Amino acid sequence: MSGFDKVVGSYEEAMAGLEDNMTVIAGGFGLCGIPENLIKEIKRKGTTGLTVVSNNCGTDRYGLGILLVDKQIRKMVASYVGENKLFEEQMMSGELEVELTPQGTLAEKMRAGGAGIPAFYTATGYGTPVGEGKEVREFNGRHYILEESIQGDFAIAKAWKADRYGNLVFRKTARNFNPMAITAGKIAVVEVEEIVEVGELDPDEIHLPGIYVDRLIKGNFEKVIEQRTVRNNK
Repeated sequence: MSGFDKVVGSYEEAMAGLEDNMTVIAGGFGLCGIPENLIKEIKRKGTTGLTVVSNNCGTDRYGLGILLVDKQIRKMVASYVGENKLFEEQMMSGELEVELTPQGTLAEKMRAGGAGIPAFYTATGYGTPVGEGKEVREFNGRHYILEESIQGDFAIAKAWKADRYGNLVFRKTARNFNPMAITAGKIAVVEVEEIVEVGELDPDEIHLPGIYVDRLIKGNFEKVIEQRTVRNNK
């Protein structure tokens, strides 16, 4: 296989180079589409002082929440606190620095970071604590605040299928934040359910080209659901 092959053989190799005090951007929404095994590798490594950027911090027992147990995360940039009692406790006690960001703004911060756009204006957050201390401009009679984009030392994400060059296909809602997160990482690591040979993916079904992916690994997944609700057929 040529030098374009992104596949690595172990999670240790996948997360090689991650050091204390780095910034990690993680894909996923709740526990949907999270890079669960890459998160477990960060826990195993014991890396500390991390700034983690993700929609939320998992739950008490799954996802990014497992990194809170040994206080590996110093700062969390997220749009949602719920489903995680430990997150709430550490935030309220001041042990964990938290920067709450509107969900759409957070997604755009990642996308802009990946596109090389340093900042952008948005109306979301104007006149609220979110906008405090930020530059304000008026366009067409409406006020907007300046939000800086986000880039990370590492991006970790989950996709459904990939070829060996790192071209990715996501499955339904598991797509969520994953594509934006990948583009915003200096080193982008993606775990997938299936790896196929180059040429097996129809170009029209590829959601994110392999140019954004640095390392690729095939994993096995629990796919835990936060709250399962089923219909009563009686």
